Amino acid sequence: MSDVKGIERFVEKYESLKGEISKVIIGQESVVNQILISIFSGGHALLIGVPGLAKTLMVNTISKALGLEFKRVQFTPDLMPSDILGSEILDSTKNFKFIKGPIFTNILLADEINRTPPKTQSALLEAMQEKSVTISGHNYKLSNPYFVLATQNPIEQEGTYPLPEAQLDRFMFAINLEYPSFKEEVEVVKSTTNIQVQDIKHLFNAEEIIDIQQLIRRMPVADNVVEYAVKLVTKTRPKDENASDFVKEYVDWGAGPRASQNLILAAKTHAASNGKFSPDIEDVKAIAYSVLKHRVIKNYKAEAEGFSIEQIIDKLL
Repeated sequence: MSDVKGIERFVEKYESLKGEISKVIIGQESVVNQILISIFSGGHALLIGVPGLAKTLMVNTISKALGLEFKRVQFTPDLMPSDILGSEILDSTKNFKFIKGPIFTNILLADEINRTPPKTQSALLEAMQEKSVTISGHNYKLSNPYFVLATQNPIEQEGTYPLPEAQLDRFMFAINLEYPSFKEEVEVVKSTTNIQVQDIKHLFNAEEIIDIQQLIRRMPVADNVVEYAVKLVTKTRPKDENASDFVKEYVDWGAGPRASQNLILAAKTHAASNGKFSPDIEDVKAIAYSVLKHRVIKNYKAEAEGFSIEQIIDKLL
């Protein structure tokens, strides 16, 4: 199949996929869209929202519609790396046998990732970057495709461990979940307080998703679009010559090269999902907030004067 036909077929199936997910998830269209963009780009996503916004249900529904295996780990202060990765046990023949942990799946939901200490959080780093884990000197490959979708609760500070910058940078997107509108909440209450259970169809499989990821990587990108994305990222760095006085005054730390890569990859997926054969600057702008907001660290002055990361990115755009 030619790449043109491939993108046309992807648009068709992408719309059906969103329709299938909306049978269970009411509203949150922008969030669903961003999760799907990160999946088809081959990236991981961090979902930030208060409890009760159906984060787990959303990830479970998306994995079902994509025909992928899904596992969930509840992160707690006493969770050990072996609880995620797996461990070696001595079997009846007195040989060591590796018992795989929940990380061996297609989609891992790391629920409340900031509730566990850095030692356990870092157990995910190799898996997220290399798509493999090393236990007792043995390297085990993870399933392909493989995604970590992590959730973080922004309001409970007690008993939480902020994610280190190196870990945050591994996430392609940071996605904020908002409360539903009044009308949406009425729909949610109606649909979840009766006996009707929605059946989700498997619209994709692992091979198709890998093919789409390859198709997106093959998409051509004009030099001016790549230059726009890289300029946007370098402007977030207060010590860079392109940085504005505003950034120098209010930003402590800017985004690294992984942000530039993610901007282009996500822009390609955004373009493909809208039936375009090459991304333009508008596609980069459409996904810029989600790619940059967890990578730009504001300083105490910005905090004191009430500047949000979104306002800083607004100035950059």
